[in-house]
Amino acid sequence: MTTRGFGAQLGELVAGVAVAAAIVIVPVVVGSVGRAAAEPPGVDAAGGAAPVLRLGYLANVTHAPALVGLETGLLADALGGTELAPQAFAAGPAAIEALSAGAIDAAYLGPNPAVNSFVQSGGASLRIVAGAAGGGAALVVRDGIEDAGDLHGATLASPQLGNTQDVALRSWLADHDLTTSATGGGDVDIVPTDNARTLQLFQSGELDGAWLPEPWVSRLVLEAGAEVLVDEGDLWPRGEYPTTVLVVRADYLAEHPDTVRALVAGHAASVDWIAGHPDELAGVVNDRLAADAGAPLPDAVIDRALDHVAATTDPFAATFPALQRAAVDTGTGRDGDLRGLFDLRALNAVRADAGLAPVEAAGLGEE
Repeated sequence: MTTRGFGAQLGELVAGVAVAAAIVIVPVVVGSVGRAAAEPPGVDAAGGAAPVLRLGYLANVTHAPALVGLETGLLADALGGTELAPQAFAAGPAAIEALSAGAIDAAYLGPNPAVNSFVQSGGASLRIVAGAAGGGAALVVRDGIEDAGDLHGATLASPQLGNTQDVALRSWLADHDLTTSATGGGDVDIVPTDNARTLQLFQSGELDGAWLPEPWVSRLVLEAGAEVLVDEGDLWPRGEYPTTVLVVRADYLAEHPDTVRALVAGHAASVDWIAGHPDELAGVVNDRLAADAGAPLPDAVIDRALDHVAATTDPFAATFPALQRAAVDTGTGRDGDLRGLFDLRALNAVRADAGLAPVEAAGLGEE
């Protein structure tokens, strides 16, 4: 599969599909905000509401709606009497493990771990209930690497085996006739590594590059002198691809649909907040990152990172067959039926209350 072929296949998948969701390019700003008091529209969690919702997320800028929703209180406010118990994870596969074990009820994570879980469980594990972010992922490399040919014999990092950036990296290398292995080795050795450790290893010269989400792309560029070799948006039609989606355990959704609708309403309100508070966004995101990671990001890093991420409630459902094929082709995912992966009914009910057009599931689930 070549890069051009990948784009052509994806173009066929998305052709004719109307994607009608509010997509917000995250602006570059600085500021702060207190707890939001207003309840998002379209929420009625009375009757059947769960006592608690345990929510996983990653402390990455590509999870901006989660960070904003937690820091401003929009998610907690939307859930009303349901207690919100957030938990930060290092990468999507770890969050999926917790979801599968019943340790959390919902999570913000990348599309590939969600697809893997859905397929491996025969469709029983989870549902994608909304999109969260697009963009914000790239391959960054050391000075002297100008193209794919320079990567032969290189050592690169990804956040975790089988996560969305790991699959993208392996797929791009395969498109350029460079072999990899899930167990290490090949023309290019990919070492799944915690993002913070990746920065350290790159700075010490032990890594030649990495495919990462924001803010780690910006950190390697601004703090370690890395250069962007591939912006993932350049590989997709119109530059649109999902980086983060909101998923819920299938049994939790069945047992507590009102709570899930409240969660989705709070999530949609967080995306709207991003659009409506350009002077406060960077401060809010950085405050949450500081709480999770122990320190805020430098202004230049948070500004650059936010400038490369788009907050959205659209999961770009039509891209998922191509994402699955890439995982299967690189040996990090399984083939299987994706029908039923999406349940966008709560999202579209919230959007209808706001007078917005529905988001489509591209034939892969409920709308």
